[in-house]
Amino acid sequence: MAKQGPPAGSGRMLGTRLKTAKGRTTASQSWLTRQLNDPYVVAAKAAGLRSRAAFKITGLDERFHLFKPGLRVVDLGAAPGGWTQVAVARVGDRGRVVALDILPMDPVPGAIVLQGDFEEEATETAVLAALDGQADLVLSDMAPNTTGHTATDHLRIIGLVELALGFAEQVLAPGGAFVAKVFAGGTEKDLLTRMKRSFAEVKHAKPPASRKDSAEMFVVAKGFRRPA
Repeated sequence: MAKQGPPAGSGRMLGTRLKTAKGRTTASQSWLTRQLNDPYVVAAKAAGLRSRAAFKITGLDERFHLFKPGLRVVDLGAAPGGWTQVAVARVGDRGRVVALDILPMDPVPGAIVLQGDFEEEATETAVLAALDGQADLVLSDMAPNTTGHTATDHLRIIGLVELALGFAEQVLAPGGAFVAKVFAGGTEKDLLTRMKRSFAEVKHAKPPASRKDSAEMFVVAKGFRRPA
């Protein structure tokens, strides 16, 4: 597939600088400058999307064909809702999207927004009730707070992916798919082995919208088969 460039009409705004750095730390000034010069941030605002992360899931969808009209989708750790917005648009009126976060989240038109901990049985029950059946796709853009220590951060996110995978294995319909964020180093051997038992196809990918200097990448698992 041809490499995807910045969103069309994003207006790169290259070279934009902050008018004043008064009262800002060097780190915050650097972050704000990067945001102003990020074509995906500009495009997200122009399209009414809640975050630039929306372009990460669209990039993955273009490669792996995750969404289809009528699918039932669960978005774990959904706030602020960028992935949820994409899911709603791509499954259409016949589909159903449940956005779940442990913190309060603003409503997303076309989605059912729930607040709760996906590790709790009551939350799982609420999600299945909202879906009115099993899920076809479980998404997770969740990541733990980073420490700056690569090995520690890697272990933390692998632990989070394991929990999300456990949830997916409970709610997915046969043939369903699971997408989760991981960090550089990919998926640990034991977790990858588990995923290959549960899914027919497991791959890693870094969508174009993921910043080059970011350690994030995504694991995409398709063809769910309920483990014994």
